[in-house]
Amino acid sequence: MCISEMPGIMALRKRAADDRPLKNAKIVGCTHINAQTAVLIETLAALGANLRWAACNIYSTQNEVAAALAEAGFSVFAWRGETEEDFWWCIDKCVNAESWQPNMILDDGGDATHLMLKKYPAMFKLIKGIVEESVTGVHRLYQLSKGGKLSVPAMNVNDSVTKTKYDNLYSCRESIIDSLKRSTDVMFGGKQVVICGYGEVGKGCSQALKGFGCVVYVTEIDPICALQARCSVLIFTSIYVYSMDGYRVVKLNEVVRNVDIVITATGNKNVVTREHMDKMKNGCIVCNMGHSNTEIDVVSLSLLIFMLFSC
Repeated sequence: MCISEMPGIMALRKRAADDRPLKNAKIVGCTHINAQTAVLIETLAALGANLRWAACNIYSTQNEVAAALAEAGFSVFAWRGETEEDFWWCIDKCVNAESWQPNMILDDGGDATHLMLKKYPAMFKLIKGIVEESVTGVHRLYQLSKGGKLSVPAMNVNDSVTKTKYDNLYSCRESIIDSLKRSTDVMFGGKQVVICGYGEVGKGCSQALKGFGCVVYVTEIDPICALQARCSVLIFTSIYVYSMDGYRVVKLNEVVRNVDIVITATGNKNVVTREHMDKMKNGCIVCNMGHSNTEIDVVSLSLLIFMLFSC
């Protein structure tokens, strides 16, 4: 699956397969489940690891990939469209199994780490290492560390140069277009887009949509990113300023009535609220590239959809 696009991991598999350096590793994985994840899972197994896998997002599982992995004998618990209850059940099935004591966690968002720490603290103490690859998950690890609750080593993969640039910036620059085209099939030229957050993900999304001819607005509150985007003045006033990359930096309330697409890429909470959604024009597309169940008020969004179809 997609091996032509992943030459590095395939070279690693070929070089280290005979040595089986992961022969004693028992890994709980909690990530998006797509073709690239399948290549990772196959590689970890080829290097000797024993693993069980769940999804880190209720919407992002590619069912055909999960089915193929299950058919190949891997313990995968995931399907597209899980409920919140299903989501936690799947992770629990990965962690708690007969004759299974995991010693590593490969996490995306911190949910597997969180569940094991809360429900299986004795098992958590036997973990030899955690690998975390998302902004949100890294923040949660720092919170655990400050509170004295992180009793095992953890590696911040998210902030590595290769992950930050290739995944957050370059991959998101492509995936934002791919996902919007697949789900909406709209023309982007001339559309007004507001991107909430100007970190690496926000930068990639902005570049991609600008390349399609969109009018791109940016919101940002982080001091460093705000300095890059020249928007620190907006903390005190509503004056329009322009970023070094040529995007108009605004407050969301100032443009939400007129834009055609709203994209969240902050990793924060309550970025797009019910108040914002009430102001949006008919047909406005709301899209998340950050942490899917916190940035957008999904409960209100679901209620709006229910009311729409009930009329």
